[in-house]
Amino acid sequence: MNVEFTLGLITFFTSGMTAMIGAGGGMVLIAILPFFVPTSVIIPIHGINQLASNMSRAAASYRDIQWRVAPMFILGSFLGVFIMSLVIYAISLEYIPLFIGTYMLLSLHSETFNKAIRRFETYFLIGFFQSGLSMVVGSTGPLSMTLLIKDYADKDKVVSTQAALMTMTHIFKIITFVSFGFIFSDYLAIVVCMIIGSIAGSYVGTAFRRKMNTGAFTRMLKILLTLLAIKMVVGIWFG
Repeated sequence: MNVEFTLGLITFFTSGMTAMIGAGGGMVLIAILPFFVPTSVIIPIHGINQLASNMSRAAASYRDIQWRVAPMFILGSFLGVFIMSLVIYAISLEYIPLFIGTYMLLSLHSETFNKAIRRFETYFLIGFFQSGLSMVVGSTGPLSMTLLIKDYADKDKVVSTQAALMTMTHIFKIITFVSFGFIFSDYLAIVVCMIIGSIAGSYVGTAFRRKMNTGAFTRMLKILLTLLAIKMVVGIWFG
């Protein structure tokens, strides 16, 4: 039970971190999981935990969700997961984090890049790449977050809408893993403890976020996304 309790405590903090700042918890968790579970089950276990984390975060502030972006995101997500499930064993995925990190850095800090890409930057394409790549990268939430902070100034709209979109991503991903034959019940104790921690963290983090100044939230989120992007890019060259 030490492993289960420890993972439950970790997910409480990672889920709370994401609920408060908007990003980062999923990437921290996927970096920690290899110390506790076999490599072959990291992505599915991370996925079902992130489903609980995002669903509870969305429920905690459902009034702020901007549902108008959901239909195209769902369509893109479905196609992305479907196509990735067909080609996952036939393509090299080594440099995907490099492309994700580079996109995030340019999107966050280059007005020239934003002007050039804006007409191509849609929720359909974000859903396609975010959900498809989540099958192998695990934590791709920062992709949609970089678009949401451009479209919405309100921190609660950004975080709650992100949570709703990520819920859809993880639903598609889990359905796919089940269809591949992954049996989540083999890791039931770990999954249950992690889900309990995630749900508790979501509500505690949401309570803290509502007390934060919007300007401070935006600055913290951009700094965090920048650090995550740098980690992706540097990780390719230094492992």
